[in-house]
Amino acid sequence: MNRTLKIYIFLLVILVAGVIYVDAVRPKPVDWSPSYVLRDKIPFGLYVFDQESKTILPKRNIEKVRKSAYEFLDENYDYNQDVDSYKVKGTMLSICDTYIIDDESTKEMFYFVSHGNTAFISTQNLPEIFTDSLNIKLDADFDFKFQIDCWLANPSLGSQKYDLSKGGNNAYFSSIDTLTTTILGYQSGKDNKRVNFIKVPYKKGNFYIHLQPNAFTNYQLLKDNHYQYTEKVLSYLPNGNIYWLVNEQEGVVESGSTLRYIMSQPALKWAWYLFLIGMVIFMIFNAKRRQRVIPIIKPLPNTTVDFTKTIGNLYYQEGNHQNLIDKKIIYFLERVRNEYLIDTAVLDENFIKKLHAKTGKEIKDIEHLVYLINYQKKSYHQSIETDLIEINKAIEKIIS
Repeated sequence: MNRTLKIYIFLLVILVAGVIYVDAVRPKPVDWSPSYVLRDKIPFGLYVFDQESKTILPKRNIEKVRKSAYEFLDENYDYNQDVDSYKVKGTMLSICDTYIIDDESTKEMFYFVSHGNTAFISTQNLPEIFTDSLNIKLDADFDFKFQIDCWLANPSLGSQKYDLSKGGNNAYFSSIDTLTTTILGYQSGKDNKRVNFIKVPYKKGNFYIHLQPNAFTNYQLLKDNHYQYTEKVLSYLPNGNIYWLVNEQEGVVESGSTLRYIMSQPALKWAWYLFLIGMVIFMIFNAKRRQRVIPIIKPLPNTTVDFTKTIGNLYYQEGNHQNLIDKKIIYFLERVRNEYLIDTAVLDENFIKKLHAKTGKEIKDIEHLVYLINYQKKSYHQSIETDLIEINKAIEKIIS
């Protein structure tokens, strides 16, 4: 390892250490997302309310329902009575930023309330079944200043207003049935006060609907005396059992990562980190590796043609025409045997017909070549240059 690479590695280690230190000492940014999850300690989680629920709701037995309202109420419905009824009685409690109860559970909750029970719902929106069944309508103010001051309608609970602007919403009840609905609370609107908390009777039971669920979050419960507003709102609930619907709000979320098991085990997690660090170091060490120069290897020249020319010139210069004729005849017959699979022992009419059939050459050219070859084999005189040229031309006509 050269000196320059060592300097690069040292600077990289210092940089990584500096980033880790800065990230460790800097204050973590506040997560203002409205989670409404029981275990979340962020401003708009429900951790404080979960821990202090027995203090905020004294003389009540609070039971967390970790399944849908339909499943809970259906399994507690008494089918053996002459008159249908539930084995459980009390108040269904739901606190969420937006309404998350499924349709079947909502219908079952209406049926539960109709049997003389209570439902308390704090959310900023409601499904159509509420507006239709309870004869209410919701609307919203569009105020760019957006300041929400909330207070209770009952003078015995005090007339103090609580600023719930942080995390609040501008939803309110724009229409209610004044003959049956009781107004329990207000909030400041754009020009005047708006209704945000009501009690609506439904058959033998009652619905309490509250439109500022942020009053139950960590931020509002810990800010000044805002917890008093939460206590006053819940003071309307009757004594008895409270069934708190916490399904999907427990915050137990399983990671979808394929490494979730490795990251859940300390030993495997550190082994994974060491592997990644080792791979980074390996890449750094090999980043500047010099590639050896690959030499250019020229292909071997084909000297067959040059060799043939040299030998041919040698024979030609010596004037040994007969030797060249014999070699050309041998080469021609060898090619006929290998390429056309024709026997060349006897060069007769049968040979001429077979060679004509396989080569497609003119039969007179084949007959002329066979004549010249037989003549050369039987001749005892020394061949001359014209004989060599003639037999060479005859061969080229057949094998070209």
